[in-house]
Amino acid sequence: MGLLQIDTISVVARSPYLVLWSRVGDYTPGWLEELLAEGALFEYWSHAACFLPIEDYPIYRRRMLDYGGDTVYMPSGLSGQDACRQEAMARVLAHIRERGAARSMDFPCPRDKARTWWDWKPEKIALEHLFNAGVLMIARREGFQRVYDLRERVLPDWDDAQALSPEAARRALVLKAVRALGLARARWLAGSTGYFGNYLGAKDAQTLLKAAARQGELLTVTTEGSSEPAYVHPDNRALLEQAAAGALTSTVTMLLSPFDPVVSHRGRARELFHFDYQIETYTPAERRRYGYFSLPILHRGDLVGRLDAKAHRREGLFEVKSLHLEPSTPITDMLLCDLCATLTAFARWHKTPSILLHHTDPPDFRAALQSALETA
Repeated sequence: MGLLQIDTISVVARSPYLVLWSRVGDYTPGWLEELLAEGALFEYWSHAACFLPIEDYPIYRRRMLDYGGDTVYMPSGLSGQDACRQEAMARVLAHIRERGAARSMDFPCPRDKARTWWDWKPEKIALEHLFNAGVLMIARREGFQRVYDLRERVLPDWDDAQALSPEAARRALVLKAVRALGLARARWLAGSTGYFGNYLGAKDAQTLLKAAARQGELLTVTTEGSSEPAYVHPDNRALLEQAAAGALTSTVTMLLSPFDPVVSHRGRARELFHFDYQIETYTPAERRRYGYFSLPILHRGDLVGRLDAKAHRREGLFEVKSLHLEPSTPITDMLLCDLCATLTAFARWHKTPSILLHHTDPPDFRAALQSALETA
């Protein structure tokens, strides 16, 4: 995938852990923090805050070096080179140099807290600016809290001569995005919703894709029902040939994070899967259709529904508040069996083996699924 989007919502497993579970099944979540602490991963902004493979650091280092102090990733009103911010950055940097790695919570919050939309204190703002500029890196996480340290202590052997040029960085990201997506169109790569976010503009994506295809670095393909060109990475040629021959069959049923690459580009999910998906976390409760943090259900190559759940870890209870199937989804024994197995494995991985099932749509699906869960 090339990235794991970070999100703090924890009604079920936080998004990066859930995305990994959807790919590899039962695993120990602590492995992710271990890889970060070992330096196999690093954190930075891609299309959002992400865990990234350390091999890609030369790509993102260019963005850090070009960082000018203003960025879409900071709360409004926090940019600009004002004296207060400069003083806070100097103070934070001196603290870390003298005392070692630090968390935001290591700096006491003043009584008159920073009056910003995100309610960040000056030290947190300073930490984020220094992180965006690559002066600080995330050395590790403690209780999912970021621990900041000097870049030269986290990557002592790094030389900025290794950073890619802006042009080379954009080209590398295009190739990586196409490889990760399997089949890609230019509009799925560009802008804030693109695979690597604002690193690529619409013209950049088009130009780079066409150039890569001319040079044999990408394959140009046509798709049924569309005249718009699509691209496939040569590493996926064998899969492409199987798909074209009708020999590529999915056998997987999984629950996906709202930030899973399969659905994170909502337009792509609508076009490929006819699945109109929006996260309703920030929608008032009375206006939600599917729940606070609904998880798309991937069943053998189709997105067939969504599930809103909460893991009550202390009680060992996995609560399914609602399960909505798409109107076009046929209810088959295979769907019932696969979904039962997936739910059971998901709840067990959360260490909440007891499953409580509430509402389903269609309503009569609840009895059949409940019976299957009880006999699983």
